[in-house]
Amino acid sequence: MTIGRDAIGVGLIGAGRIGTSHAQILAQRVPGLRLAVVADPRADVGGALAQRYGARSTTDPYALVTDPEVEAVVIAASSNAHSELIVAAAAAGKPVFCEKPASLTLPDLDAALAAVADAGVTLQVGFNRRFAAGFRAAHDAVAAGAVGTPQLMRSLTRDPGLADPAGVPPWTIFLQTLIHDFDTLLWLNPGAEPVEVYATADALVAPDFKAAGLLDTAVVVITFDNGARAVAEASFSAAYGYDVRAEVFGSAGMVTAGDGARTSMVLRDAGGLHGETARGDVELLGESYVAEFVEFGAAIAAGREPYVNGRDARRALALALACAESVRSNAPVALGSALPVNGRA
Repeated sequence: MTIGRDAIGVGLIGAGRIGTSHAQILAQRVPGLRLAVVADPRADVGGALAQRYGARSTTDPYALVTDPEVEAVVIAASSNAHSELIVAAAAAGKPVFCEKPASLTLPDLDAALAAVADAGVTLQVGFNRRFAAGFRAAHDAVAAGAVGTPQLMRSLTRDPGLADPAGVPPWTIFLQTLIHDFDTLLWLNPGAEPVEVYATADALVAPDFKAAGLLDTAVVVITFDNGARAVAEASFSAAYGYDVRAEVFGSAGMVTAGDGARTSMVLRDAGGLHGETARGDVELLGESYVAEFVEFGAAIAAGREPYVNGRDARRALALALACAESVRSNAPVALGSALPVNGRA
């Protein structure tokens, strides 16, 4: 696909694993958007990524935000910088797409959402499962009443492994991994709010790193105000590949989504049944990553709120932080009802 120079110029902050994937999508796969500038503190890494797609590079993300060629900002930097970068983009009057989590604390996220609301700019958050065809169809079925009232729900993420356990920050399993599942469960139970969470977690994959705060296996039970009970689970040791699934069982039926398969082909031979599984999120959910940026471009062009917004980011983060508190206290944690409206708590 050829992206015209009249397309919206996007500045990408972060040239790591997910930033590299986003760069290719922005440069080649989304009509109406083009990759203009890449920012990364590693000049060689950011420069190489920018050169690959005919963009410019800088080591200063704040210079990118104020660059006149940058008309929208995509944040794929370290999570601890997300909220500050959202505020900077809002101050510059530029639409912003931010990878999850949009912040690591609720006060910082509230400040970012207030900045977005005050500036009147678009904010979209990277909860990509909402754009996967199977998950979207499951949501639409639930929203249409096809399964009746949700009663039992499930969402899971199983990652193939930990390349470097020493480099994984504490509470990653909730703030970086299960936060996708929390958003999925909130989305699949429309109109309901969570009232309590109870989380258990341990270090079963890399037990030597438990003292440093690395938990690699977790199960969370969420109680909603409509009576539904949901289970979210995660593991960092799925030997068979990257696996995300969801299920909603209701008073009138059940809907499921996700199976971890690369294709629908299954080989049956003397050794049994064989199927190819995806080995990572970008591989399994590649089309949903494209679809979320198509939505970002469409929201900018129409001057409307995107399908996944700051309120969604806050609801999922509140669950993730409550899970950390539940593990610390070894007890259920009640959730408050205060949620932001138009970016404010």
